[in-house]
Amino acid sequence: MQHLDRRQLLLCLAASPVVAAGTGAYPRAARAQATTAGLITPNVCMVMPETTEGPYYFDPDLLCADITEDRAGSTLNLAIQVVDAACEPLANARVDLWHCDAEGNYSGYRQNAGGDTRGETFLRGTQLTDTTGVVRFDTIYPGWYPGRTTHIHYKVFLDEATILTSQIFFPDALSEYLYRNVAPYNTRRASRDTLNTRDSIAAAVGDGGYAAIREQTGRHTAELVVGVDPGAA
Repeated sequence: MQHLDRRQLLLCLAASPVVAAGTGAYPRAARAQATTAGLITPNVCMVMPETTEGPYYFDPDLLCADITEDRAGSTLNLAIQVVDAACEPLANARVDLWHCDAEGNYSGYRQNAGGDTRGETFLRGTQLTDTTGVVRFDTIYPGWYPGRTTHIHYKVFLDEATILTSQIFFPDALSEYLYRNVAPYNTRRASRDTLNTRDSIAAAVGDGGYAAIREQTGRHTAELVVGVDPGAA
């Protein structure tokens, strides 16, 4: 496959409305195209550097795949594949991941959800992409907090000048099921107030920011291909 074809494929997959479902139920042709291009999933997000970081980022200097620590929740295995605009995998890219726990609290801060987690580092970690551009994290399905839909934050560091920031989103139906039926999510008294369609950041990231979700025995797997521009600053 020529670079132009691979680039066109990446853009077409990122713009395809099928990725918004985030269920992994793609047409056979889309799956075949992704596999041929060496992609782990047809779900593609063309990351924009200006996507908001949010107020709860810090670098805990934790090079680890399992970022759960002591947090309870539904097991989530997350894979992110970093590729350039020509669909070529980017090895040794640094990927930072962070998100809130089942109660809506981030580690390391005193926050609006009522928790004081200063000095803690749960649900944060860093991985370096392998030769296929992939990093894998073991974590829990993220909870929610007022004003935002369900999401996970990530940064991709290509070098000191090129740091791309975005967020991963999940199907509302799955979030609602877990929040209503699975502990400890269902122990919260309040119901979340923001769905995907009302979240301005989700709208800015676009359909490609939704992870491909599959239900496995006792866990969910989520996959996303992140297309980045190594020349961006």
